[in-house]
Amino acid sequence: MLRITELRLPLNHAEGDLRPAIVARLGIQDKELQDFTVFRRAYDARKKSAIVLIYTVDCAFVNEEVEQRVAKQWSGDNHIRPTPDTGYKFVGHAPADFQQEKRPMVIGFGPCGLFAALILAQMGLRPIVLERGKQVRERTKDTWGLWRQSVLNPESNVQFGEGGAGTFSDGKLYSQISDPRHLTRKVLTEFVKAGAPEEIIYVSKPHIGTFRLVSMIEKMRADIEALGGEIRFQQHVTDVMIDQGRIRGVVLESGQQIEADHVIIALGHSARDTFKMLHERGVYMEAKPFSIGYRVEHPQSIIDKARFGPNAGNEILGAADYKLVHHAKNGRAVYSFCMCPGGTVVAATSEPNRVVTNGMSQYSRNERNANAGIVVGISPQDYRQDGLHEGPVNPLDGIAFQRFWESRAYELGEGNYMAPGQLVGDFIKGQRSKVLGNVMPSYKPGVTLTDLAQKGNGSLPDYALAAIREALPAFEKQIKGFSMPDAMLTGVETRTSSPLRITRGRDYQSLNVKGLYPAGEGAGYAGGIMSAGVDGIEVAEAVGASILGVEAPATKNGARPGQALMG
Repeated sequence: MLRITELRLPLNHAEGDLRPAIVARLGIQDKELQDFTVFRRAYDARKKSAIVLIYTVDCAFVNEEVEQRVAKQWSGDNHIRPTPDTGYKFVGHAPADFQQEKRPMVIGFGPCGLFAALILAQMGLRPIVLERGKQVRERTKDTWGLWRQSVLNPESNVQFGEGGAGTFSDGKLYSQISDPRHLTRKVLTEFVKAGAPEEIIYVSKPHIGTFRLVSMIEKMRADIEALGGEIRFQQHVTDVMIDQGRIRGVVLESGQQIEADHVIIALGHSARDTFKMLHERGVYMEAKPFSIGYRVEHPQSIIDKARFGPNAGNEILGAADYKLVHHAKNGRAVYSFCMCPGGTVVAATSEPNRVVTNGMSQYSRNERNANAGIVVGISPQDYRQDGLHEGPVNPLDGIAFQRFWESRAYELGEGNYMAPGQLVGDFIKGQRSKVLGNVMPSYKPGVTLTDLAQKGNGSLPDYALAAIREALPAFEKQIKGFSMPDAMLTGVETRTSSPLRITRGRDYQSLNVKGLYPAGEGAGYAGGIMSAGVDGIEVAEAVGASILGVEAPATKNGARPGQALMG
């Protein structure tokens, strides 16, 4: 097969136009093209009145002679090349008589833990998964309990439970990670098998949405169990057993000890008590940068018009998104994060008397508002607690910093998990908001209007407030209406990524505890569903190769630093 890239057609082209365009591009007769498959469809919206679709297609020919002729004819064209093999290759499989004294263990059942467990199960290695939260449907009820009744379950919420934080998000399935082995294709394929729409395989920015994710996660759990894996819910790991620099197992809150020589620790970015325990046990970790800010809401129609002009509302384009960056005068970078078209702002705290915001949307993306994080990058030197200016920062200092601002947000919201909010126009002017405009905040339990930057009691550090106040009008130049006076800011967004990294080597193992495999967002090696899923696959391969005594795939990703973003 041959692959054509950068094949451009008008946005509203007829369904049957693609095949003639392929034939014309290759300079062949229609009868010589046996079939074709769309590998990817993107769009170019730089000219709003003339948006074009950009296709990548894989072409099959009637015989090998035609294919060789076409390949030779276009050998100098970088946009016509042999189709790469994107199929997934396992590092090995356990034989039927394989003796498995200690089963591999996965702690955490978010996207990373899910794919780590799935790969291990597909290799015949019968993993045990320990998840501190509940099954996804029970967890959904608890989460709605916070949103509708202001009742928080610290062990079952947006952060903890089957599916991880990604379950209550936009369900974005794209990332900026390097993917030479096409592992993102494996993630997408497994999601489609579990019930995701087939279009996620080829659209440039695939997403699923919360409701679809729930049933998909259940299906994937059933697949793992059918292959001999075991998922144990409400199993909180409170200690690890380490002997002479090797992991020997874990201890549960109940006091039960489970032995294991291979433990994948896929915690997610909010398992603060577990981070503390690992730090106390001497597991090597280091402080890392992350970002803090607010959620901003606009009418989705304004974003659609700004991005797509007269093509706003086109079914293929769907609800418009955006990606914005501003470098403020004080040296801070302000950027949009986890943009959720046609979605809602959600309560995402996992600890009592603290307020955390995040964004969520369904597959349809048909809610009235668009929302995104508007966040400011910070470094470990910004949040160090010891008052020094040099030397390593305590890895747990970032958690203390997050907690401080989450508690401040709870106070400004006047309790009961209400979030502090302010109209964009008032925030820019530096005055307290008293009444809402046309943009109704979507955050539940609700929003308390205030001054997010009030002197001596602001909702973020002064440098972050100044940078965001400067950035909002600057974003207006890219998205008309972005700094509209009654757009809504809701605070605070503090958990954009893990505040620390549980550092690992190129063998994916902890630097100082053999057999312990830090993985995913919580360990600082991913930022979102897709990159977390890919990381879970790579770590599972390393574990599988160790157990089976085979060589792991050649990769440069073992020690890669995690993305700064999630969503």
